[in-house]
Amino acid sequence: MKIRTFLYTLWQGIRNMFKNGWYSLASVATIGACLFLLGLFYSIVSNAQHILYTVEEGVTVTVFFKEEVSDAAVDAFGQELLQRPEVRDVVFHSDEEIWATFGPSYFGEDYQEGFPENPMKGEHNYEIYLKSVSMQDQLVTWLQSRSEVRLVRYSEVTASTLSGFNGMIVYVSAAIILILLAVSIFLISNTVRVGISVRSEEIGIMKYIGATDFFVRAPFVLEGMMIGLIGALIPLYLIYYLYDYVLNMLTTRFEMLSSMLSFLSLEEIFGVLMPVSILIGVGMGLLGSYITVRKYLKV
Repeated sequence: MKIRTFLYTLWQGIRNMFKNGWYSLASVATIGACLFLLGLFYSIVSNAQHILYTVEEGVTVTVFFKEEVSDAAVDAFGQELLQRPEVRDVVFHSDEEIWATFGPSYFGEDYQEGFPENPMKGEHNYEIYLKSVSMQDQLVTWLQSRSEVRLVRYSEVTASTLSGFNGMIVYVSAAIILILLAVSIFLISNTVRVGISVRSEEIGIMKYIGATDFFVRAPFVLEGMMIGLIGALIPLYLIYYLYDYVLNMLTTRFEMLSSMLSFLSLEEIFGVLMPVSILIGVGMGLLGSYITVRKYLKV
């Protein structure tokens, strides 16, 4: 009996959706437009955050040691650095490596001639990669307090700028997404209300002949969920091909730009956007139809 009721409810939901074509089309268009804007905004913000994160990965803090500090103490310091909560990775540069890197750049291939000793002696250092640029001040304060450390080289302006941009993007994106969701729910609720109000007489008749609230409500709720699903899939399809086109254009026509900036792939964007859009679309269709039809159940 339950299966028959479910099948009947499902059939009625599908039938209502096609029976009220203009209402269904308006609802799909409303959901689709809202989710299309939401998807575009998410794609842009996600790439902006990804680019900022990529830039942050290149921000480093370099620490130099006093002459009297032994190699064993430097090694121990490196192990201690790796245990710090702010540190993502540590790279050691010996003074020989530094001289072999910079010597040819300034003095040519015969850079060792005229230098009986390594002029970079004592310049060995640790290049520290941070988990987040917002943690730089905390790490620098700790480094400067250590007796082994001679010099800490870092960029306070770069770190504060990147951290500020990151925070701004998070707050602005959260605010815009909430506004879009609120507008979407308002528009969809009104659209669903118009569609169901047309059938208020039908709902009243069903109630008078003894139909339960669930039996009356279920077809409309399923109809709203199906409309929400269709309204979510259409913008996903459009955004998929639009994002793919823009990504290919940036990588082929603007090779210099793509070499400087790192963009998220389709899989990375849609791994989050697809389930979220479907959930929002179906959820808004369900919520809008459930709340609206409840008003007409009080007969």
